[in-house]
Amino acid sequence: PAAADAKKKRVVSINRANLKSTAKNVAAGIEAAEAAMNPAELAIAERVDVGNLPCELGASVTLAKDDKSPGYFDMQGKSFKYRMFPVLTSTGAIRLEDRKGGAVWLQLANKSMLMNQKLGIRLADECQSPAQVAVAEQLKINPAPSLLDAPKPVVTPTAVIAMEPTAAAPSLPASAAR
Repeated sequence: PAAADAKKKRVVSINRANLKSTAKNVAAGIEAAEAAMNPAELAIAERVDVGNLPCELGASVTLAKDDKSPGYFDMQGKSFKYRMFPVLTSTGAIRLEDRKGGAVWLQLANKSMLMNQKLGIRLADECQSPAQVAVAEQLKINPAPSLLDAPKPVVTPTAVIAMEPTAAAPSLPASAAR
């Protein structure tokens, strides 16, 4: 009976060792997949505003680069914490996502916002870095044209043709007037 107990313990410890090894390999695979980022995504990451960004209603968001994983960001606020990475967009807006947490960070020239797609809510809005504050001030002075307004007519100079006064225009025959 004592030999059987020892054999069971050894089998259990071998299985635990295999499990730990498998878990480490899976974690390493996840880290490797996470680290693999294409040049376009890395270029987006270079344009992300980082730091403590004040938002509307007294909220704030802290966005920090992850020095160990280029292109990745750690974001936190009062009731959330996300691991964000850049996503390509067709609009030119900077978009960061945490797919696991369902978070999306959109950075425009004049403001940023954080949304939770899983919950369907905005977590932070009107967040601004110092650079975004400067752009917002310029837009107040010189607003961008609205896409919904009708385009303003373009005035182009027309050529003036000088005509010499002529004698009375010849009259058309009655058959041509019909």
